[in-house]
Amino acid sequence: MSVDLEKTLRPIDADLPPYPAKWVTLASGDEMVIRQVGRDDVSTLLAHVEPLIHVERDYYDIVAARVYAELLAYHVHRVQDEYVLVAQIDGELAAVVNGRQVRPGLGMSLHTLALRRGLRIGAHAFAAKMEYHMDILGHDEVLVVAESPIGFRRWMIEYQLEERFDTPHELGGVPSYALTRELFERARSKLVVGRRPVPAELLAKAQEAILPPTDPPTPPADLLAATRARYDTTGTALMLQRRIQEQGVHDA
Repeated sequence: MSVDLEKTLRPIDADLPPYPAKWVTLASGDEMVIRQVGRDDVSTLLAHVEPLIHVERDYYDIVAARVYAELLAYHVHRVQDEYVLVAQIDGELAAVVNGRQVRPGLGMSLHTLALRRGLRIGAHAFAAKMEYHMDILGHDEVLVVAESPIGFRRWMIEYQLEERFDTPHELGGVPSYALTRELFERARSKLVVGRRPVPAELLAKAQEAILPPTDPPTPPADLLAATRARYDTTGTALMLQRRIQEQGVHDA
């Protein structure tokens, strides 16, 4: 009975072609490998993503929580046609990106999570994801949304994405933006970088183990330093709490 039910619950994935690994030379001189990973790697990724769920900065908390759920759903076959790419520097996890095929010709970007800040690592990983959709999967459009101001600048503004406000995105039903093939080709020379094939030694280092990031994003020492803090109810509550504490010190 349980076996038969599992067959009903589990979606049937399309036979999607794999993403061909590439390597990118960062501004720091570091070599970053971007490659596709499978379900066997998910448990390792979950361990590296989970700490970011508690980072209330630049919306890392909600993005990490959603990435964690998406990776878990991928691992237990509860989402259809999802893929996961990772970026690694000396084996260390620098970024996780994922998305899925909605139907032939149409892709959906889910998340881009950078575990090392700076050097445009997130931007390079996102570009690799769009490259996969357009060049390998042959999609005509990719639906995209952003959950942070940084994401909006990186995706909507840099790529000049088109509005698809009549199409709700799976991430909460918010209006979608779209990367079309024309926009991708226009941005390719400026935003899509990297070389293939990856040198054997470099690829072997990445495939050997997905190591934890040595300098992952951390909560700010002052929670009001979080980019959203002064503009939402969380920031209001923190400022009120601070005023109460300061008043208590003055009255003592």
